[in-house]
Amino acid sequence: MKRIEHIGIAVKDLEAANNTYKAVLGEDPYKTETVESEGVSTSFFKVGESKIELLAATRPDSPISKFIEKRGEGIHHMAFYVDDIKAEIERLKKEGFRLLNEQPKPGADNKIVAFMHPKDANGVLVELCQEK
Repeated sequence: MKRIEHIGIAVKDLEAANNTYKAVLGEDPYKTETVESEGVSTSFFKVGESKIELLAATRPDSPISKFIEKRGEGIHHMAFYVDDIKAEIERLKKEGFRLLNEQPKPGADNKIVAFMHPKDANGVLVELCQEK
């Protein structure tokens, strides 16, 4: 794990959240995109070398929709940048951690991603991400 890549925040209304974070951080998001396979629209703000990712559901059965229904808006995940996601998945499995993805999958912001089960990280959903 090289660095914190981003912190993901689940929101109900992406436009309203963009306005809030624009006011907080003093600038517009540098990127917005939809990840159809996950049923989510995202926007990204730079904060030094790290980022804030806002995530809003695009359909009622998406993971973000379920998260907000269960826990409300707020921090959804912590993402760490890795150089070799497949090697990191294997390393974590050998350490006894459960991965929600045995293989990396396409994510937002030109990344491939995999997630570690939150029960194995004190309730935090941990995302591994690597440039495509």
